[in-house]
Amino acid sequence: MEETIAGAEAAKIPTQRGASLLETAVRYAEERHWDVVPGTWLEAADGEQRCSCGNPVCAAPGAHPGRADWAAQATGSVTVVRRMWQKQPRASILLPTGRTFDALSVPESAGFLALARMERMGLALGPVTLTPDRRMNFFVLPGAALKLPELVRGLGWSVGSLDLVVLGENAYVAAPPTRFGSQGAVQWACRPTVANRWLPDAEELISALAYACGRDR
Repeated sequence: MEETIAGAEAAKIPTQRGASLLETAVRYAEERHWDVVPGTWLEAADGEQRCSCGNPVCAAPGAHPGRADWAAQATGSVTVVRRMWQKQPRASILLPTGRTFDALSVPESAGFLALARMERMGLALGPVTLTPDRRMNFFVLPGAALKLPELVRGLGWSVGSLDLVVLGENAYVAAPPTRFGSQGAVQWACRPTVANRWLPDAEELISALAYACGRDR
């Protein structure tokens, strides 16, 4: 069974549950040309799954950078990616934003509402992830952070009034099939395909996302 939500369209990249994290990380770098970097991982301790960072109250157990220089370590080299996951096969897969894509992050409920609205509008989407902490991340062209405030104000909203966050430079998204503690795994709401290799601009999605976030308040 694939790591994707019901109803998502078929694609090439999503891993089967039996595929290793190494194989999946290599495919992201090789087929999508995304930089990837290994993050923390889950370890069994006293019958529980805990983050390798050692923090017993970690906010994202098994799904965050494990070192301060993680951004510099991120790479699209298949050889280097393979070597990193051979060293730590359980490491989560993190995708730095602000490089080949930014991500517009919204609550899950708003994300599904926006997806339905975008479908009716006939908008072309890039990949979209769904995280166990109930967020959806819409991949868009880099540079969204600079555009978002003006775009939101142009729609009659103030930036602080909507739960709409841009993940750009020095940020990241966790990629499927990374697991968040006992909450479950990151999934694709819209999977990477040949058709969505060309990402939309934030301006193309902002109306539907702002509307959905406004309804979701």
